[in-house]
Amino acid sequence: MALVTATVVVGLAGCGVPVDRSPSALSRRGIPFDLLDPNAPSTTATTSPIEVPVEIFLIGPTGHLVAVGRDVPVSAPNLATVLGALVAGPTDAEATAGLQSALTTQTTVLGADISGGVASVNLGGTFGQLVGPPQIQAVAQVVFTASALPGVTGVTFELEGQPVEVPVASGVQVPEANVAQFATLAPLAPGATH
Repeated sequence: MALVTATVVVGLAGCGVPVDRSPSALSRRGIPFDLLDPNAPSTTATTSPIEVPVEIFLIGPTGHLVAVGRDVPVSAPNLATVLGALVAGPTDAEATAGLQSALTTQTTVLGADISGGVASVNLGGTFGQLVGPPQIQAVAQVVFTASALPGVTGVTFELEGQPVEVPVASGVQVPEANVAQFATLAPLAPGATH
């Protein structure tokens, strides 16, 4: 047994691994793989943001609104983010399928929040230049999109921070709009045609 132990000790000592009595600094030449390079690429993994599905409303070939899905970051599923997805308009595939938007991509969402069931939407850009049927369609798109969020029962509008009345489907100007006022533009039931 003593002979085996002595053989193991002698064998380990012969491995060539030096043993220091205390820590010592390595020379720069002794540090491998560019560990001293301050611009070395990071090895941390990047992660994609987690997204949640929301509904926006575009205008279908029949003139009725159509609900389509969008994914927004879970960290920001707020009304402003959802309206930003609406303003971005249809995807190429949706446009090919005949979906469109009365809201131009030059419309800007300046702010949006929900309080007591009422969504307050502050828009800018080209939104204030819309008139007639395109304005009614744009308002309907915003009202249906905002109302798809939990607890929203009505929508008020501001144009660059100034409260404005908006037209509903009948053409009447109202200070607060809701989905019932756009029944003629409401999404069709599956299988229905007009």
